[in-house]
Amino acid sequence: MAADNLLLRPDIFAGRRFLVTGGATGLGKEMAEALLALGATVHICGRRGPVAEATAKELSDKHGGTMIAHACNIREPEQITAMLDAIWEAGPLDGLVNNAAGNFISRTEDLSIRGFDAIANTVFRGTFYTTLECGKRWIAEKRPAAVVSIIVSWVFNAGPFVVPSAMSKAGVAAMTKSLAVEWARHGIRLNAIAPGTFPTEGAMARLSPEMHAAEKKKALAKNPMHRFGDMHELANLCAVLLAPGMDYLTGQAIAIDGGEWLATGENFYELESWTDQQWNDVREMIKATTAKDKAQRTT
Repeated sequence: MAADNLLLRPDIFAGRRFLVTGGATGLGKEMAEALLALGATVHICGRRGPVAEATAKELSDKHGGTMIAHACNIREPEQITAMLDAIWEAGPLDGLVNNAAGNFISRTEDLSIRGFDAIANTVFRGTFYTTLECGKRWIAEKRPAAVVSIIVSWVFNAGPFVVPSAMSKAGVAAMTKSLAVEWARHGIRLNAIAPGTFPTEGAMARLSPEMHAAEKKKALAKNPMHRFGDMHELANLCAVLLAPGMDYLTGQAIAIDGGEWLATGENFYELESWTDQQWNDVREMIKATTAKDKAQRTT
């Protein structure tokens, strides 16, 4: 990410510390990089420890500053506690970006309980566990802080064929609004971002594994701006929501999608025309991607 694509002054987060969950790849990596480039000390975590460590080294070498990797499965509360204990030893966090997630397309009648839990335990429970553990510490220390959680535009309408994610992200949106009110007296702000299509390898492998040129053209035609998002645009929004000077903004869920969810609903309803064979083919592609990810995990 080029520094000249960032809106805020380069030292705006000097002396501040942030944690980005799922910060080693995809959208999390982009947001973590922006915070680092803006002067913050950035902690990132993920289940694939070596991947997180490689990202921390890559971005620290690129921008200078300090990025620290942690192997942590946020489905496990005790791992979150251990990670935050280690972080707090060097200094408390000033903010949290709840980015870690999981998703895949499936007909709901084809879902297993295990498949549902794989999403809900990360997105719904893991996000709450991490937010709560940070919040307890901030409240005890009388420390103001900011939380940004990544949700989806389906929380505004519907999420056919991604029901576990839609349900879980709706819970995160409700948490954001509820804690924004409850924790406002402590100076803790919570806001959420609903990104449109910002292509990443992981998301495309599970949500659009068969996308080719013709399908990409069709997807772009649905967007009022006729394009996908640029990573720096999401990173800038995240940074602004965390920045000093935004202390009166809380409890908001902001879509950044070129107006697509307003125009089309921005969901997967068009998949209702897929055949059994198409669903079977995609299921096998997703299984292969998941197996590759598991081989890189350390927790």
